[in-house]
Amino acid sequence: MSGEMAPGSKISEPEIAKRYGISRAPLREAIRRLEERSLVTRVPRQSARVIALTPERIRQVFVIREAIEGMAAREAAARITDEEIARLRASLGRQRSASGESGAYPFKSLDTDYHGAIAQASRNEFLVKFLREDYQALVEICRRRQRASPERSRQSLVEHERIVEALAARDADLAEMLMRRHVAASREHLLQDLPLVTTNQQEIR
Repeated sequence: MSGEMAPGSKISEPEIAKRYGISRAPLREAIRRLEERSLVTRVPRQSARVIALTPERIRQVFVIREAIEGMAAREAAARITDEEIARLRASLGRQRSASGESGAYPFKSLDTDYHGAIAQASRNEFLVKFLREDYQALVEICRRRQRASPERSRQSLVEHERIVEALAARDADLAEMLMRRHVAASREHLLQDLPLVTTNQQEIR
């Protein structure tokens, strides 16, 4: 998640086991769990590798995100409480104040809490599990790249505020539409900003 191991790099079990002073059994279990979260990929008869954010992988993830987060916003519009709306507004207010002139996200939990809170407000356990567990780590890697862009950060904050107002109005159609547009805009920005990634000595754009 921190980027210490570069995208596409091979995961050496002996090296990691020695580094952390652990046996191979728990290490393999940890790698298996990372595979389940799409952070590690494994080719038969080859070593596991850190996932690389290729354009096609990003498109696939964001197609799912757009549909699921749009549905979460729609469901939340019918079920969110006044207290939850107040907390979202307060969180966005703190984000706007903390971002200052640079417009960059001051710390990652503001954005993550925003999307997680809307999923929670949907009161749909399957949506919550998908967004906060199954793909949360992979989505967070994408968000890390975007937080460094002041321009996208400022626009994202405006989009967040509009979605909250749609939720406050209990307008399910508008909330879903705005969330879908927000996720789609994030996807396009990420694809435009994606540098060349080298995996297995092959450049992928």
